[in-house]
Amino acid sequence: MRYLALATDYDGTLALHGRVNESTLLGLEKVLTTNRKLLLVTGRELNDLLNVFPYPHVFEWIVAENGLLLYKPSTKETITLADMPSKDFIMRLRSRGIPISVGRNIVSTVRPHETAVLEVVRDLGLDIQLIFNKEAVMMLPAGFSKATGLGKALRRMGLSPHNVAGIGDAENDLPFLGMVECSAAVGNALPAIKKRADIVTEGEHGDGVMELIRHLLTDDLQSIDSSLHRHYVVLGTTETDQEVRISPYGPNLLLAGSSGSGKSTLSTGIIERLTDKQYQCCIIDPEGDYESLEQAVVLGDMNHTPNTKEIINILENPDTNLVINLVGLPIQERPSFFKTVLKDLQDFRAQTGRPHWIVLDETHHLMPAEWDVPFPLFNPSPQSLLMITVHPDQMATDALAATDCVVVIGKSPGERLEAFTNSVGESLPLFQYHHVQQGEAIFWKRHGGALPIRFRIHPNRSERRRHRRKYAEGELGPDRSFYFQGPEGKLNLRAQNLMFFLQLAEGLDPETWMYHVKRHDYSSWVRDCIKDTTLAGEIREIESTESLGPTQSLTHIKAAIESRYVLSPHPPSSSSPSSPST
Repeated sequence: MRYLALATDYDGTLALHGRVNESTLLGLEKVLTTNRKLLLVTGRELNDLLNVFPYPHVFEWIVAENGLLLYKPSTKETITLADMPSKDFIMRLRSRGIPISVGRNIVSTVRPHETAVLEVVRDLGLDIQLIFNKEAVMMLPAGFSKATGLGKALRRMGLSPHNVAGIGDAENDLPFLGMVECSAAVGNALPAIKKRADIVTEGEHGDGVMELIRHLLTDDLQSIDSSLHRHYVVLGTTETDQEVRISPYGPNLLLAGSSGSGKSTLSTGIIERLTDKQYQCCIIDPEGDYESLEQAVVLGDMNHTPNTKEIINILENPDTNLVINLVGLPIQERPSFFKTVLKDLQDFRAQTGRPHWIVLDETHHLMPAEWDVPFPLFNPSPQSLLMITVHPDQMATDALAATDCVVVIGKSPGERLEAFTNSVGESLPLFQYHHVQQGEAIFWKRHGGALPIRFRIHPNRSERRRHRRKYAEGELGPDRSFYFQGPEGKLNLRAQNLMFFLQLAEGLDPETWMYHVKRHDYSSWVRDCIKDTTLAGEIREIESTESLGPTQSLTHIKAAIESRYVLSPHPPSSSSPSSPST
């Protein structure tokens, strides 16, 4: 189950004129029968809410006062997340004749008093922000919103925002709608909310909430997954600059390629993009290749193989990713170990929806062809698996059959794709890419009749850092270097990277420097050879500013380069920037 909780606003969403219809309340109770949880996220003061809504017990947590207060109806536990507003602030507002309501942590007024409120905030030097909810104006400590309160409540429930659907109607709902996996706007919502939401219900107020609930109970919102494109993970781009993307939930991806083909670069990039979006990943790493993965805890080494208790303890924190290092476990024992771990991970997923992705490196070691696949584990098959292997034909057939998308990389991509189709008893699709360049791969969406396509792999962070260092301090070839020649071609000074470019530039005569400025040679080189279009645009603007002389334009271009690239203060000893190069 993907959506384990529903979070809803109160006024204008769940309630009309402060009241919740009986049919809407029955809909909320139906959600509870599916083992899902409900959360109420409101700008109302808690006592005010409890006076108008006599059924708080249907909610696991109530986030009140626009995120400043948590209330657990089952225990009546109250948690304040911010300091009380100062008495001086409240007295100043009242002395200005501003009508206010004071809650436990929040102070509110109505339009058009926001200008007067801001004057008081300014005069007192307070760090207070104004949050609007249609005609209401709420004063909160800076940094607080419905999203911060909901985040605190979800953490106490052990849930990730990626397993939550949310619905609202007004400006103050935007922060929490932006953090949940699926955001909905009721039919009466403000235009700005409808524009930002993933879906808009036809029904208004409680009818709109009921509409979302029906979708939730019918297919776990699967029918609207295509509307959640903001969460999709980019693998790369095609020759026509179309993005190759996968949904962050559901598809099983097989990544096959020879050793040294770039599988690790691609898989690391996918994991980075998932974790950057706060999807929890659990990587089972037989060879210790992911020990340096950012944002992850590593369990296991040559002397210790993690047990289930250790694994689950780490994963209980939704913000933590895990690498299970099996380097100390003999190859012949890995299938049995994985069988146990996969069952435990699936049980944990059923309770929490996490880990969102399970990454299996060297999958043919974990699920070999002769593996006796436990029937319950692949009926239905696990979802959101990234399976990485050199030998797809040496994997268990049930694991291959569960694959939705195939990515092949390296030499002879057709042969690897054919090895996959032969293993699952299918015909090779029409295939025209018999060779791919370094940094390219083939993507095939197995179902639906799509043909394989070639794409350029989107680099991961370590790859981008490597390229940046190459351009800053590495050795670009003669065809990609910059040559200072001057108006009459008397010079031929070669800059084989950005560091040498700046050092040579500082020693040039003004006439030579300005000759290249006027021709826009610097921006052209950065665009065509450095492949940094953003920096090229900045330099082009400097080159186009006629009021800048040689010293000024050099200063500006140097600053633009140094803002994007870290350059060593000294050049490598292998070359001399003062010697002309032919």
